[in-house]
Amino acid sequence: MKTELDLKMDAVMAAMTAEGGPLALTEIERFGRKLPVIAAAPPTLGAYAAHFCNEHQATEFLVAGDERLTFGAVYAAATQVAAALVGGFGVKKGDRVGIAARNSPAWITLYFGILLAGGVATLLNGWWQADEFREAIEDVDCSLVFADGPRAARLATIAGLRAQVVTFDDTLPLAGALAGITTRDVGALPAIGPDDHATILFTSGSTGRSKGALSTHRQVVQGVFNYLSSAMMMLAIATQDGEVSTLQPSTLLNVPLFHVTAEVPVMLMSLAIGRKLVLMPKWDAEEAMRLIEKEKITYFVGVPLMSFEMLTHPNRHKYDLSTMTDIAAGGAPRPVEHVRRIHEEMQGAPLIGYGLTETNGVGTGNLRDNYLAKPNSAGRPTLPLVDLAILDDAGRPLATGQRGEVCIRSVANFELYWGRPDATAEAFTADGYFRTGDIGYLDEDGYLFIVDRKKDIIIRGGENISCQEVEAALYEHPAVAEAAVFGLADEKFGEVPGAVVHPAEGASLSPEELTDFLLKHIAAFKVPARIWIVADPLPRLGTEKIDKVSLRAKYRALVAA
Repeated sequence: MKTELDLKMDAVMAAMTAEGGPLALTEIERFGRKLPVIAAAPPTLGAYAAHFCNEHQATEFLVAGDERLTFGAVYAAATQVAAALVGGFGVKKGDRVGIAARNSPAWITLYFGILLAGGVATLLNGWWQADEFREAIEDVDCSLVFADGPRAARLATIAGLRAQVVTFDDTLPLAGALAGITTRDVGALPAIGPDDHATILFTSGSTGRSKGALSTHRQVVQGVFNYLSSAMMMLAIATQDGEVSTLQPSTLLNVPLFHVTAEVPVMLMSLAIGRKLVLMPKWDAEEAMRLIEKEKITYFVGVPLMSFEMLTHPNRHKYDLSTMTDIAAGGAPRPVEHVRRIHEEMQGAPLIGYGLTETNGVGTGNLRDNYLAKPNSAGRPTLPLVDLAILDDAGRPLATGQRGEVCIRSVANFELYWGRPDATAEAFTADGYFRTGDIGYLDEDGYLFIVDRKKDIIIRGGENISCQEVEAALYEHPAVAEAAVFGLADEKFGEVPGAVVHPAEGASLSPEELTDFLLKHIAAFKVPARIWIVADPLPRLGTEKIDKVSLRAKYRALVAA
């Protein structure tokens, strides 16, 4: 039976999306199906930024330390970057232009500048090591990369890298950080359409190799507007209940911008609602609480670990967090006990969202009282664009309560994996559902419960880690004969990687030696937290594949004990 909040949300959304409503729907065809599209959404990300940065021109947008920038100032700087990209760097429409840096006003300005210039904003994972950068840059044929100092140093170690690397100093105020870029020759900006390529984000799948997920302008903008629809819906309900805040909407930017969560529902959404972004270059729970109090933060979102660290921090009582009305999480499930404690011990209402890089973050949401009632659910499909189904391996829908693969169909779904037609074809059903690789079921109220994963990945505090990628890195060590990587339960991160390694004949190995070796080849968050060296060969199945199921069960039990 629908809750009171569900009924309110459905009624408000129906009114907003009806003919003549602010979010009236039209249709577009893909996979031979008519998919709903929000008609009022601008056609491109450039048009979206131009419209809302003009609407909120004098409003504060970015706060980074002592620097405070308005929407108008950031957009003006982005247009300067765009003109320089075209005239001084020769960027053509469709060129992949990378950003390899920590969060900063310069990162955000470069992102919009690349899009306005007709480039494809290619968001490189700032935690990668040199080998990972090289593979991704070459995979999508990235011709130009903007990097901050630490990332530029890593890129400089890559022999024969074809991409031009331009270093910027993000420790300077915005104008200084971009001075070496905006002083180049300028050129005329190209015309851009909704079907032009816009962004590439990298996703770790079960195959081990990061894939570049390409989206068009329409797909990203529609993803943003699906989030905007939810915000407008909740504002309408708050207005009905007489609970509207007079504060400027504001949030911490505490997750990396190369993640879809930071890119779409945090950064891009902020333009539409005039929301202030307070940047945190590095996560620290007490610093977050200090900023929440100082900047009167109204909305918090991060991986579940972040809100848990604030909840359990010994100094939480020293800070006024009362302006924070919503405490959202994504990237990984929240333990049920955390949901209850956040509600009882912190003033904000707990929320959870479920989406993927390939869906531009769009998927399901579980909000407020509904989340308290079903704290282990990812919530209902988010209206008005998401069509969610539980399908079997053949793509057939399963009945309520039956477990199958969680599949999402919407106009916001990505276009393709760059240069991987095989992987793209495998990712979609014939009628356009994206196969998430997660196993779940829908209850009688349409709430999604995720119970397992089909793909061989670990989610560590919201970061996807391919087991095969870590295994491949282990096999690069000459003394490793066999290796198996799997997830271990962890109270802080949800899951962490663990590995069992059998050395080559006559070789000796230690966990410390392997850890040091891996840190030179893969990002630190992918390195196993526990490594077991075993004398006997690893158990195998009848197919001669390593029996990871039994290994995982054995070593998870060992850790639990």
